[in-house]
Amino acid sequence: MSASIVLSVVILVMATGIGLCLGYQGYRIAQRVRREADAQARQIVHDAEKEAEGQKREAALAAQASWFQAKAQAEQEATAARLAIQQLQQDVQLRAEHLDRQVAHLEAQDQALQLRVQHCVEREALYERKEQELATLLATQQHTLEQIARLTAAEAKQQLIDRMLAEARTEAAEKMRRTDEEAKELARKRASFYTSLAIQRFAADHVVESSVSVVALPSEEMKGRIIGREGRNIRAFETATGVDLIIDDTPEAVVISGFDPIRREVARLALERLLADGRIHPGRIEDVVEKVKHEMATTLKEAGEAAAFEVGVEDLHPDIVTMLGRLKYRTSYSQNVLQHVKETAFLAGMMAAELGADERMARRAGLLHDIGKAADHMTQGTHVQIGQDIARKYNEPDIVLNAIGCHHEDEEPRYVEAILVAAADALSAARPGARREMLEGYVKRLRKLEEIGDSFAGVEKTYAIQAGREIRIIVQPEQVNDAEALLLARDVAKRIEQDMVYPGQIRVTVLRETRATDYAR
Repeated sequence: MSASIVLSVVILVMATGIGLCLGYQGYRIAQRVRREADAQARQIVHDAEKEAEGQKREAALAAQASWFQAKAQAEQEATAARLAIQQLQQDVQLRAEHLDRQVAHLEAQDQALQLRVQHCVEREALYERKEQELATLLATQQHTLEQIARLTAAEAKQQLIDRMLAEARTEAAEKMRRTDEEAKELARKRASFYTSLAIQRFAADHVVESSVSVVALPSEEMKGRIIGREGRNIRAFETATGVDLIIDDTPEAVVISGFDPIRREVARLALERLLADGRIHPGRIEDVVEKVKHEMATTLKEAGEAAAFEVGVEDLHPDIVTMLGRLKYRTSYSQNVLQHVKETAFLAGMMAAELGADERMARRAGLLHDIGKAADHMTQGTHVQIGQDIARKYNEPDIVLNAIGCHHEDEEPRYVEAILVAAADALSAARPGARREMLEGYVKRLRKLEEIGDSFAGVEKTYAIQAGREIRIIVQPEQVNDAEALLLARDVAKRIEQDMVYPGQIRVTVLRETRATDYAR
């Protein structure tokens, strides 16, 4: 047991010795590696310091070279600047010398101008004296001439002017009379032929249509139902339709009053349906009115399409077709405007066909010549201006625009078709039964025509005939000759155009009669 312990101790001592030997050997190796690393590091630092010193010397040399180069360049720029300044000084000196010469020249001119001004003042004073002398001499001569002629200068001038005007007026009137007679004779033959031919070919209905504004009631008790409790039904109806519903003592009838004929027609149809249905309350009124409005829009479109198809006009914009339908409920002097534009289109097309013009375009222009009346109650301006704006908006041809503008002589006609539309418009409006006027306005227009004719000098009596479409003026033959009669007719026509508003046209006829009487005994 003791031998094994000794052996273990011996082994342990040997291992410890070996470990110590190995540790010491490792320590020496580490010391040698460290010394080699320190030597290598010192060598690297020494090399880096040498390299840095070389780069520093190179940088100093480069900086010194740049400084010398910049210095040389600055000296060159300074030399160039000195040369430029010297050149500028020379230029300034030259310009100063030039300015001195100009100042001297201007001073010389100023002295010359002063001399000329002084000379002009002297001549002006001389001219004033001469003018005074001439004025005195002229006054003396004029006074002498007035004493010799026993007339003042103004009187002599006026007599000369009056004589020249009288001669020129007589000659102009005679030439105008001959020219008018020749032109009228030729135009009368051709116009009569084509107009009569067109009228013969076109047969129009002479019945005048008008918008209905009275609705019959089945009984008097319906008035109370229309009014409703505390007037709620009638208020709802007027609000929905935009018209006034007048309920008075008229037996079994109510009156619909409204400026817009479309609204008035919608109100009439809606009221008739409400009366037929029997259910009258605000909710039902709004439903029926809204339904009638939708149906009315369809009706207007169908009426416009029917008119365009009847006349033979195609390719119209849908908005224009709807506006044509609105003319069905528009009247002018109690003449239905839709019927009027169709008549105008037919007549213009017939005359265009006879004259060899564009019949299709004449019909189109005739159908659209009063399209502005479909919107004149909603837009400011005349129906001619509104119609041209509508036609221009929807790219209608220039012939249509010109026909709309010249059918009331707002502009000069540029196309034959436009002239034919104006003639057809007058024919449709002037035919018997086409238009109605109130009796009071009719009588006032006739009286105004006669007053205008009687207001001219030399007129004995004026008569308005043919329902005011013609006036005949009887003149005093000793005061008005044949040449002056023509001028009198023109003056009266111009006065009527300026002072009156009338449909169609008015013919002015001046009658002059000279009678010679003798007796055989």
